[in-house]
Amino acid sequence: MTSDVSTPLNAIVDATAAAIAEDAARAQVVFRASGTPEGTVGSSISLGQYTIRIDEPPVLGGAGSAPNPVEAYLAALISCQVVTYRFWAQRLGIVVDDLTIEAEGDLDVRGFFGLDDTVRPGFGAVRVQVRLHGPETADRYRELQKAVDAHCPVLDLTTNPTPVTTTLITA
Repeated sequence: MTSDVSTPLNAIVDATAAAIAEDAARAQVVFRASGTPEGTVGSSISLGQYTIRIDEPPVLGGAGSAPNPVEAYLAALISCQVVTYRFWAQRLGIVVDDLTIEAEGDLDVRGFFGLDDTVRPGFGAVRVQVRLHGPETADRYRELQKAVDAHCPVLDLTTNPTPVTTTLITA
């Protein structure tokens, strides 16, 4: 997986650092998404040139034709962890031969359905399990985990409050 700890990821970090040193405004990036209803409770989400579909299982009113929103969140968390492990392994010169990440979250649907306002509508807990193998010591892999946990954007979205402003526009 990352047995070569030189480039290309380190080159990307170096080029980005140089561009930001030249103009700090280059550090700011805006990501956009938009969505429209599809089916009974599904959505079609546009992400630039990509479209993803989100649905719910039949027990929650959907057709089960696509992952549901919280599964999409778990996918985003896992994929961000994978990217961050790869970047930081190269930055720290840590060889990782194999990487597998699993995540699961506990959700009490009473919060979503408004059956109990004391229950959060989102995950009450999320567990991430990272399996990596390679020639490094356990201490080096713990160093890598610490760097990933400190720099993974989607993990940060979950572990730290993020201001969200919702604007309603009516016709």
